[in-house]
Amino acid sequence: MIITHDTPGLLLAAARNNADWCDAVCRGHGLRPDFAPDAWTSTLRTPPMYPDAVSLTPQASADAIAAAIDTGAPGCSVKDSFATLDLGPAGFEVLFEAQWIHRPAGAAGAADSRLEWSEAGDAEELEAWEAAWDGEESTGLFRPHLLGEGIVFLAGRAGGRIVAGAVASTGGGVVGVSNLFTRDEADTDAAWAGVLARIAARWPDLDVVGYEHGADLDAAVRAGFTPVGPLRVWLHTA
Repeated sequence: MIITHDTPGLLLAAARNNADWCDAVCRGHGLRPDFAPDAWTSTLRTPPMYPDAVSLTPQASADAIAAAIDTGAPGCSVKDSFATLDLGPAGFEVLFEAQWIHRPAGAAGAADSRLEWSEAGDAEELEAWEAAWDGEESTGLFRPHLLGEGIVFLAGRAGGRIVAGAVASTGGGVVGVSNLFTRDEADTDAAWAGVLARIAARWPDLDVVGYEHGADLDAAVRAGFTPVGPLRVWLHTA
């Protein structure tokens, strides 16, 4: 996919990138989701906090998506990447709304010197990263197969302890940032600075995308991102 800086192109790239990341997580749990031209879907329930479908174009059909996923299982959800679906008739309610965000390639500044950044390189480090992200312990949500050339788990440390982190994943011709977190003495601005510096060093020619809402969106804007379009996450409640 050739990415241009027009908003429609960025939204298509961001949606595909996010679907690729969801697909990688799900396949680590033995699922076999499907990519169709307009949507990514899983016929079986996905892991916690991961959608059962992601729309890939504004033309995606709400009826077709609802028919392709298991709406009978608790927690079934859909990421409406362009805020164009009406899933109410299928028994869904809007869980939250957010904004896709974009930052041009190579635009990262210097990392915040208060944190030392590295990448999780093996299963043990991934387990420690997930425990810090979860705030309690690793549950095995992120499997070691995710540690590859196109996906990195970034860890920011203070005094040797992981106090910040994020996932950076390629797909759709861009780098997507997800699961950004801070804890203890770290702050969100420091986390964004460190994450963006690492991404710029590894993938200097790729634009950076993601999605945020509320105070997290404000922090992303401070880090140099621009909101480029709305999305919704729907939860099946019928």
